[in-house]
Amino acid sequence: MPTNKSVSKAPITQFVNCRILRDHKLQREDLWVREGRILDPEKLFFDEEGYADQRVDCEGLIIAPGFIDVQINGGYGIDFSQATSNVRGGVALVAKKILEHGVTSFLPTLVTSPPNIYHKVLSEVKVHSGGMEGAGVLGCHLEGPFISLEKKGAHPEQYLRSFQSGGMLDLIETYGTLDNVAMVTLAPELPNSEKVVRELSQRGITVSLGHSVANLSQAEEAVQNGASFITHLFNAMLPFHHRDPGIVGLLTSDQVPQDRTVFYGMIADGIHTNSAALRIAHRAHPTGLVLVTDAITAMGLPPGRHTLGQQVIEIQGLHAYVAGTKTLSGSIATMDMCVRHFKQASGCSVEEALEAASLHPAQLLGITRCKGTLDYGADAASGLFLFMVLSLQTGDGGTGHGFSQQHIRCHYSTDRDHGGATRARGGGESPPQVPPPRLMTVVTASSWC
Repeated sequence: MPTNKSVSKAPITQFVNCRILRDHKLQREDLWVREGRILDPEKLFFDEEGYADQRVDCEGLIIAPGFIDVQINGGYGIDFSQATSNVRGGVALVAKKILEHGVTSFLPTLVTSPPNIYHKVLSEVKVHSGGMEGAGVLGCHLEGPFISLEKKGAHPEQYLRSFQSGGMLDLIETYGTLDNVAMVTLAPELPNSEKVVRELSQRGITVSLGHSVANLSQAEEAVQNGASFITHLFNAMLPFHHRDPGIVGLLTSDQVPQDRTVFYGMIADGIHTNSAALRIAHRAHPTGLVLVTDAITAMGLPPGRHTLGQQVIEIQGLHAYVAGTKTLSGSIATMDMCVRHFKQASGCSVEEALEAASLHPAQLLGITRCKGTLDYGADAASGLFLFMVLSLQTGDGGTGHGFSQQHIRCHYSTDRDHGGATRARGGGESPPQVPPPRLMTVVTASSWC
C-alpha cells in the first residue's frame, strides 16, 4: 500500500461542517483538497492512509463551484473592445474584481468592431488559469460582426459584415486569428453561415446564435451543423410567434439531435428579461439555462457616460442605454446579482441557481472534467479547481432563502499557504483548526484546464 509521501508531500485541507453542491444536490459532506485538486476521501484514506493537515470549519455554509461568465464585455472602467496600450492590464483588472462576485473563469467578450481592434486585442488576450490574482480566461467570445442589421442592438452598423468571401476567409480577415477564441456569436440566416458553423465547431470553438432574424428551421439547421448556444435569449432576435417561434423555438425543438443540448444565455438582471419570460424559458428547458452578465465597462462605476466598443453608453440607474436612445446596451449587473435574481424570479432551487452559473456553462464549453463541478478524480495534470464558500440569508434558521447580498469580500487560500502544517496521523496530534471563511473562499492550484 502506498504511503502519503509516495503520492504527494503537499498538505491536505479538509473543509468540514459544510454543504457541498455535488450531483445536483447540496450534500452534507466534507471537502478534501490537495494542490487545488478535489480528493476522494475513501481513496485518500485506504490507498494513501492520508489525513488532513488542517481543517476549515465552514459553520454550515455552502461550497459551490466558481461561477463562469461566458459573456462579459468589461467592467470597472475597462472595455475589452478598446485596443488600448495595456489590453492585458485591463483584462487583469476585471479578472481580479469579478472574483469578489464569485466568478472564477470568464470569456472576455468583444462586440462588433473594426478589424484592427480584433487584431490588436486578440493578440494580447491569452488563455490562462485563474488564482489569487484573478479569474481565469478561458478564451474570447466574439459577439459579431457577422450579425443581422435588423437586430444589431447596440452594435455599430458601419462595422457589420457578411460572409462575402464564402465563410472562414471572412473570419480570418476580420479577426486576424482564431487562437484563444472560445466562442463566436453569429446570425445563422447570413449566406454561407452553414460553412462557418461547421468549421468553427470542428475547431472546438463554440458557435452561438444571436443578433439574428433567423426562423426556426434556419436555427435548427445551424444546430445540426454544430451550433450549441443562444446569445442572450429573447434579446436581439425575432420575438416568439406561435407559427414560427424563431430561435426561441430551439428550447423545445424535436429537430435537435438527441445527443446534443442547446444551451441559452439569460441576462437575469431584472431589466433585460421580464421575470415571466425568465420562468417560461427555465421551465421549458431548465438544464440549458446559462446565466451571463453581459456586463459593460460601467459595471462597478457610478452613473454617467461610458463606452462599449465604438458606442457611447449612458448609465441611468440600473439601465445601460446607447447614448441618446432607449436601446439597451449590455448590463451593469454582477454575476452574484444575476444568480440571486434568477432564484427569486424563477422560484428555482438554490442548486439550480448555482448550476446555471457554474455547471451549465462548463458543460457548454466542454470543460466539466475540471470546472463547474466538485467531482472527484479530475486529471491532476490539467485540473484547476476554483470553488467558493458562500453564505445564504437564513431568515428562519433553515437552509436559506436567497444569496447574501454581502458576500463581496473574498478570502483566498492556496495549498502553498499551508506548507508548514504537520500531517495528522491516527493516534497523533489533531490537525489545526482555522477560522471559518468570512463569506467566500476561493481555493486555487497552479495547473490549468
